[in-house]
Amino acid sequence: MVRVGDHWRDLVQETGHQDRGAADIAVLAAMGLRTLRYPVLWERNQDTMGRAWQDRQMTGLQRAGIDVIGGLMHHGSGPAGTDLLDAGLAEKLAVHARDAAVRYPWIGCWTPVNEPLTTARFSCLYGHWYPHLQDESAFFHAVVNQCRAALLAMRAIRAVQPDARFIHTEDIGRVFSTPPVAEQARYENARRWLSLDLLCGHVTAQHPFRKLLEDRGISPHHLDELQGGEAAPDLIGFNHYATSDRYLDHRLDLYPAGLRGGNGRQAYADTEAMRVDLGPSCTGIAPRLRETWRRYQRPIAITEAHLGNDDPCEQVRWLMEAWDAAQQLRSEGADIRAVTAWALFGLVDWDTMLRERRGRYEPGAFDTSSTPPRPTLLAEAITALAERGRFEHATLAQPGWWRRDDRIHAALRRA
Repeated sequence: MVRVGDHWRDLVQETGHQDRGAADIAVLAAMGLRTLRYPVLWERNQDTMGRAWQDRQMTGLQRAGIDVIGGLMHHGSGPAGTDLLDAGLAEKLAVHARDAAVRYPWIGCWTPVNEPLTTARFSCLYGHWYPHLQDESAFFHAVVNQCRAALLAMRAIRAVQPDARFIHTEDIGRVFSTPPVAEQARYENARRWLSLDLLCGHVTAQHPFRKLLEDRGISPHHLDELQGGEAAPDLIGFNHYATSDRYLDHRLDLYPAGLRGGNGRQAYADTEAMRVDLGPSCTGIAPRLRETWRRYQRPIAITEAHLGNDDPCEQVRWLMEAWDAAQQLRSEGADIRAVTAWALFGLVDWDTMLRERRGRYEPGAFDTSSTPPRPTLLAEAITALAERGRFEHATLAQPGWWRRDDRIHAALRRA
């Protein structure tokens, strides 16, 4: 759930999964899925009706033999009475975490906070989500608050379930640039590791962001608490989208107005790196996976593989690129455990980051605009990968749009 202004948006409800409930679980079990990232959301569990629905779903998943990775806070800021900048956010989430661990003792893996760095960017740097700020100090406070929330939530869960595993998710996109804005790119590329560095205990006195965080008013005690490494993930959940890698360009006239911005000192365009001719080895899933493995040397799973597109062929090409990247990295010695197709029942208004209520639906493995939901080609691919570890289809003979020459901005092709 995400808060935009004074309203919460719940994609479980908006995609119809809340109403279909048990029927959807039966469909997923028939696909051969063994593990499922599933919401045990803090906001949803604030009332009796929400908890009752959650109980029914958990019982159904357990009976179907599907292991759950329970997500407690997903691109949100919590229920009313708290937010990403609340000094008590961590302690409050820990209460919900303990309650969830007691209620569902068979769940062995948990994701307390999904993508804390990305959520902080969207909420406190870009102003898309609550509390709708464009302030870097607020961004840093939000990142640390969420990392502490993950630490205290896992501490509370392990008090009930000592063997519980911590699956931490983050989007690790890289920034490329033209030479005049290279310093901004270097800064953002260092900053993108901050949530994982905090959780892994790397933000010591020598860390390049330690003094900056303290100068922005973040408690040294909170940083020391994370420095102990207690919150180091058992498995790093790697999320990557076609929009994750970015390109900063000082040549503003080459880009439409909607892509133009800056940092207050320099003006530059900010576009998807996929739209620029940087070479196939620079952008995409495999190079970012490789960076993450080399930096942390911890088990990794691709926990979100999704392409925002109505074309199921393109969605399958993206999933297979993620699958092939995982196989490639494993062959290089990286400990890659799994690939997760995200948003099985699709997404609503994700093209505007949920900021606008237009009802713009994009299918996932199932198209919920049909009753019952209609399986797409993506569902066929997921089933084949789950059952046989491979998928062959004529559509894979063609590259995805992000690998075709016509993807490049027209003005860049002329420049």
